[in-house]
Amino acid sequence: MKSLEAYEAMAATLDRCADAGTEWPEPALLPDGLPTVAPFDPELLPEALRGWVADIAHRMQCPPDFPAVGAVVAISSLIGARAVVKPKARDDWAVVPNLWGLIVGRPGVMKSPALAQVLNPLHRMEATEREKWKAAHDEWVLDCRVAELAAKQNEKKAGNVAAKEPAQARALLQPMDVPPEPTARRYVVNDATVEKLGDLLTVNPWGLLVYRDELHGLLCSMDRHGQEGARGFYLTGYDGNQGHAVDRIGRGESYVPRVCLAMLGGIQPGKVQSYVREAVAGGAGDDGLLQRFGLAVWPDVTPEFVYVDRWPDTPAKHAAAAVFERLNQLQPASDTDPQEWRFSPEAQALFVEWLEPFETEIRGEELHPALVSHLSKYRKLIPALALIFALVDTPDSGNVIHERELLRALDWADYLRTHAERMYAAAVIPETTGAKRLLDKIKAGKLCDGDGVLLEAFTPRLAAVKHWTGLNTPDAVRKAADLLADYGWLAREAVPAGASGGRPSDRYLIHPTLLKRGT
Repeated sequence: MKSLEAYEAMAATLDRCADAGTEWPEPALLPDGLPTVAPFDPELLPEALRGWVADIAHRMQCPPDFPAVGAVVAISSLIGARAVVKPKARDDWAVVPNLWGLIVGRPGVMKSPALAQVLNPLHRMEATEREKWKAAHDEWVLDCRVAELAAKQNEKKAGNVAAKEPAQARALLQPMDVPPEPTARRYVVNDATVEKLGDLLTVNPWGLLVYRDELHGLLCSMDRHGQEGARGFYLTGYDGNQGHAVDRIGRGESYVPRVCLAMLGGIQPGKVQSYVREAVAGGAGDDGLLQRFGLAVWPDVTPEFVYVDRWPDTPAKHAAAAVFERLNQLQPASDTDPQEWRFSPEAQALFVEWLEPFETEIRGEELHPALVSHLSKYRKLIPALALIFALVDTPDSGNVIHERELLRALDWADYLRTHAERMYAAAVIPETTGAKRLLDKIKAGKLCDGDGVLLEAFTPRLAAVKHWTGLNTPDAVRKAADLLADYGWLAREAVPAGASGGRPSDRYLIHPTLLKRGT
């Protein structure tokens, strides 16, 4: 039960604020919570992929950004470390084109179905490889049984001649030659421990795609104490050309000569905002892992839905499938060395023209450090995209990337930067989503007591029991209410502890104009 003193303090404050013209200031508009982003332009994609991506987006009524990013990341995983680009004309700096993509969207906006569509070519290839592996493995099992039977026969023969012909017996006891156990080429890994992922990369040394329908779980799992090794493994996998050694009691020593991982998945806006804030605040995620998702998109979703029921665009689908099939056959320069690609003279000049002002900007003081960390990964992203587009459009160019492919990569940089700015806005500008939601509830007359009477004041706990989306905890309500108080929609009041003790609390008085709207 509330103390009489608390109620009297509340009544006194209400009396002071009753005169809206003198005591209450005119409330100010809340700031926009998210910056605008550039829409996806089909020209960003190679021509062979445009129709396929547009068809998926139209049939699913989802932003084209979703399938476009998924397609580019899927293709980057096929190339893996088989080909690299050396962005400087006389330098040995090499970029592996494995890319990380992050799709941000609310539940129900077709993130997962869109990504499933663009990953279908990889799943078909993996199914084919599994069939080949099964046939080869069955043959290998028979070879092992034959070798076992032959060894038993030789053992009997060796026993018969051992006394008279020890040299012959020794020769008969030599191990039989058995072919190595066949392994299947893998393309996509969904849920694997780091140890198992290392084993898979040992037999798939040119790279794999890690796909998670919901990436937040993976990111958070690596934030836990004791998972530092897992984070280090994934950070190494972004580079695509570094080895990784692990020494564990019980597992002994293991070494993966090349850790090359492409990554793709979706995440909900609230979860990515929470993760960004924690990472920027110096939490466990403040090591650049999130910033490696260079292909991070958070597009606007149109509120209008158009019912579409038509067959897929078969010619466009076949054109895209042909690209996947061709890149699936891409061969490195040797068993250990990748192909090397470089820019044409015109493309090289364009790269320098972009790089110099870019490096100057991120060395300045104008940008938020989190955004700087993200943009700094464009040193890899831009050459990698240019190489991918060259392998799709001009695979027979003599390992030369032309100006057109680099221009397309730079257009991607302009487009992706707007989405990165939106994602990091959670750390750069105040969080207004909860404040706007709370304000809308108050305006709609939803903040009332059990008898339906509008409340003139409320505590965070009282509002939290309403279980409104994003406002279902006292802390979430308090943050939203504090922002509304800063902009004049509420007045914050400290409520002293009652006679029976306890901690002081906060109460928020509602602007009289809002109370009039709710009546």
